[in-house]
Amino acid sequence: MIKELITNTDILSTPCQAATPEDVADAQDLVDTLASLEDAACLAANQIGVTKKIVAYKDPEDNIHVIYNPKLQQGLHASKMEEECLTLEGVVSKVKRFGWIKISWEEPKDGTMISHKQEFTGWYAEIIQHMIDHCNGKLV
Repeated sequence: MIKELITNTDILSTPCQAATPEDVADAQDLVDTLASLEDAACLAANQIGVTKKIVAYKDPEDNIHVIYNPKLQQGLHASKMEEECLTLEGVVSKVKRFGWIKISWEEPKDGTMISHKQEFTGWYAEIIQHMIDHCNGKLV
């Protein structure tokens, strides 16, 4: 179901709880909402009012991927980047981002969470870090 974007900074700045296999409906709402937004590349669950560590992002072919409980494990090539946020309209902040990251994340399967590790570079590394910040209640 497509959800309205949340702009309430009290909600957006609250650290999210770990996601569980029971959160697949919220993940689907996140996918539906991201798919409905023109020119959006990523979305965190708290941006639709769900304070769970679930994020979605689009790959170069506009396929949407969902990751649960992402954690930054390693980062290289730090620099200051200017970023905007879908739910903090008009705000542009300079934030430290890594050009290469390794994250751990989970996905639900058969009622349990399966762990994964993945590397991202460039712009994808930047948006994943932005989403991890959302999960941790950190606003740009």
